[in-house]
Amino acid sequence: MSATAAALQPGLACDPATLRSMGYPRLRAVAGDIRQFLIENVCRNGGHLGPNLGVVELTLALHRVFRSPRDRILFDTGHQAYVHKIVTGRQDFTSLRLRDGLSGYPSQAESVHDIIENSHASTALSYADGFAKADEVREIAGRTTVAVVGDGALTGGMCWEALNNIGGSSRPVVVVLNDNGRSYAATSGGIADHLADLRMGYGPNVFEELGFVYIGPVDGHDLPALEHALREARSYRSPVVVHCVTVKGNGFAPAEADANDRMHAVGPSGSQSKPTWTDVFASEIVDIGAQRDDVVCLTASMLLPTGLGEFARRFPKRIFDVGIAEQHMVTSAAGLAMGGCHPVVAVYSTFLNRAFDQVLMDVALHRLPVTFVLDRAGITGPDGASHHGVWDIGLMTAVPGLRLAAPRDPAQLRELLREAVVATGPTVVRFPKASAGESIEAIDRVGPVDILRSTGTDVLLVSMGPVAEVCLEAAALLEAEGVGVTVVDPRWIVPCSPALAALARAHRKVFTVEDGGREGSAGSLLAQAIPEIPVHTIGYPRAFIAHASRQQILESHGFTGAAIAATVLEGQA
Repeated sequence: MSATAAALQPGLACDPATLRSMGYPRLRAVAGDIRQFLIENVCRNGGHLGPNLGVVELTLALHRVFRSPRDRILFDTGHQAYVHKIVTGRQDFTSLRLRDGLSGYPSQAESVHDIIENSHASTALSYADGFAKADEVREIAGRTTVAVVGDGALTGGMCWEALNNIGGSSRPVVVVLNDNGRSYAATSGGIADHLADLRMGYGPNVFEELGFVYIGPVDGHDLPALEHALREARSYRSPVVVHCVTVKGNGFAPAEADANDRMHAVGPSGSQSKPTWTDVFASEIVDIGAQRDDVVCLTASMLLPTGLGEFARRFPKRIFDVGIAEQHMVTSAAGLAMGGCHPVVAVYSTFLNRAFDQVLMDVALHRLPVTFVLDRAGITGPDGASHHGVWDIGLMTAVPGLRLAAPRDPAQLRELLREAVVATGPTVVRFPKASAGESIEAIDRVGPVDILRSTGTDVLLVSMGPVAEVCLEAAALLEAEGVGVTVVDPRWIVPCSPALAALARAHRKVFTVEDGGREGSAGSLLAQAIPEIPVHTIGYPRAFIAHASRQQILESHGFTGAAIAATVLEGQA
């Protein structure tokens, strides 16, 4: 670590009070120190780099003008809060995003300065509206609510619902628009075009039309200009938009020049680059697209992270990036299906939560052939509670007519994806954020159910998804104890197939293992189908699970061969 970066270890005088006493030459030096610290620490340990490099000066200016935590500073989506953490006393990044270490997002448990915990975009303005209303109701004066919102977040519908409410009020809400022209990739759509016009200083101003005072555009790396604009905004005591133009990755040439935003978030240095589940999907959807000209793909500002980059290159007229607008994306997919296409909606599992109503009422009610590909399903690891994809199974089990697949290996992902895109109704294919494992061959197939191992009828182990390997390990350990075990993979885990129910009835006890929550699990559907046989589900508790590595979380919740075998021997989940 360089001497500059080392100076940012605990003890550096860059807390808010000290920042307010500094002159601009010293402030610029501190900004440089912070930027170097981020480059060295985030590149080594992993985390969000580009977003934080872009808000160094902006964050310093915010803490000079506003008095956190009395003045609430809210970050949308929160992945640009590392500088905020440094300024508010959290300067040890050696454990960033590691178990029991610093969270990669705002965390109320870490600091009173972290007002909200969020990593789902387009939410901060609604929080801000609620905070300002609460101050009004409780007659609390002299406090400002500040929402730092990216141009990418403005592609989300919640932002505009909140802007409609805030702009029509007289409450002191300052919207700091961090406009770098990118979210994960270039911001697209009419909002991006309008912001480009504002950056050029011409055209109508949508924010003023909605009732905001508009200040800007301001150079987001010019400390005096930023501070002047923010002080002016605070003085109005009414809704204000401060339009700050920043450079994502500022100060680090590889990140500034990264058009594909690979530096948005970086993995730990030296991390392995084995093919992932996303890579397998990316390859297969291109092959499907080449064979089926009715297949179209949709993404919510996550083109590259969800594996659609090559599909977009090969079939540019059949890819639709809707912005950070999952609800709109799902209903738009419904329209595409009604129009004769087969839409494939590629989205992180945790973000489909936001569009449950649209899945239910706009797709499933109309029995439409839309395929949802859920990346980052199950435990994701260091991004923490808001990113774990443990809710999708519970939500999707409630949707009539929907089929959900959980492939156990890359070959199964390819097979199940192809089955999904020829289905006549809604389908879901889910897989984790992980390296794709080796193929696990079935020894037989009964209906849609694959038999992976069979040595007796004492216990049926139902392996749902990429937990097959640990289920087979558990079976070997149980067999050594004299327990006869059958291991099956249902492939399609929702709804429960009659073939799986028949297999379960042939065993004394049944244990389902799934990378999701126990409540509302696919195992619960099997239990309903065979009330005469005990069915136990090995999954996650109804809880928000803290960040750690995916493997650490899996092990701590019993997803090892030894733990599963012990649970079976104890006779309870």
